[in-house]
Amino acid sequence: MTSEIMKEVGNMLIEKQLTVAFAESATAGRLTAEFSMITDAGKFLKGGIACYDACVKEDLLYVEHQLIEDFTPESMEVTKAIAVGLAKAIPSDIQIGVTGLTCPGGSETKEKPVGTMFICGTRNNDTIFSERLNFDGEREEIVECTVERCGELLKNYLQSLN
Repeated sequence: MTSEIMKEVGNMLIEKQLTVAFAESATAGRLTAEFSMITDAGKFLKGGIACYDACVKEDLLYVEHQLIEDFTPESMEVTKAIAVGLAKAIPSDIQIGVTGLTCPGGSETKEKPVGTMFICGTRNNDTIFSERLNFDGEREEIVECTVERCGELLKNYLQSLN
């Protein structure tokens, strides 16, 4: 079921005649799917790319291999890079990238444990919001919290345009 915040964001995007696209690593398309369930999503949703594997980030979203090597696939630097690269793959007014660690087996450390998520929104290659988050819980809960927080960040940005 689509949350109230997502419905609000959808209406705001329509009202402001803005479009959005998503590059999703850890959420693997969940954010795009949530936005697709909003009434009149075709008026604002351009699409999404699930870029779970680093090679997809490099090949489809133009992320430099060295950036991934230097900062890991789950980092704010790479999250911004996938958002910026997304603009070339799916033209839209706003691009949102999400990476993070929903389960063991990535680049987790004591400083960056499982549950660490990164969200970055861009417009015209400029960062409009970015946030590093830490969630506890199972994989599903981490993804759900990340999707909801992304909706809140986008809503806050859209409100700032008034």
